[in-house]
Amino acid sequence: MNEQQKFWKEEYASSYIEKNSDFDFDMGVQGWKEMLKKAGPVHSFLECGSNIGRNIGFLSAIYPAAKKSLIELSPAAYGIVTNRYKPDSSFNGPIVDSNFPPGSFDLVYTIGVLIHIHPDDLLANMKKMFEYSSKYILIGEYFNRTPVMIEYQGEADKLFKRDFGKLFIENFPVKLVDYGFLWGHLYDNAGFDDITFWLFEK
Repeated sequence: MNEQQKFWKEEYASSYIEKNSDFDFDMGVQGWKEMLKKAGPVHSFLECGSNIGRNIGFLSAIYPAAKKSLIELSPAAYGIVTNRYKPDSSFNGPIVDSNFPPGSFDLVYTIGVLIHIHPDDLLANMKKMFEYSSKYILIGEYFNRTPVMIEYQGEADKLFKRDFGKLFIENFPVKLVDYGFLWGHLYDNAGFDDITFWLFEK
């Protein structure tokens, strides 16, 4: 287990759970509708890095019949989210260690997860997302044109900003469906926190 995985699994897990426990549900659903406005039908989805399931709840309101699956590193958060949403499939551990069949999900996504993965490990994690998707991959992360590390809660090497969309489209055979920005001034109460999103199609 690398430095980042250990931090999110053990050192900061309970604090992050508490931070993600209060949000504006209607605003969260609105944010997801904005990100998926150009997507077709979604009958199954996989969240890579679900924490306690904030986004799973939003997506379940939009696609109530869709099969829900998740990957979550923190055992504590994994226990909460699996008990709350009863996913069709789930994995407790790093994204790169998961092993779902290729093409299992219509939509595979991360929201605020890739920023916490060391740059050396990014493509391996993105490769898993690409392989698991049968159609769409959505990435919602902090954006910076050039890769940069910034301190997170006083910790170094725990948050990395870059153009994640560019990295993805340059390394995997996908086309861009949509992209945009969820402005924190409007969406902070839903927990999106100034993210740039990209929606890709295989």
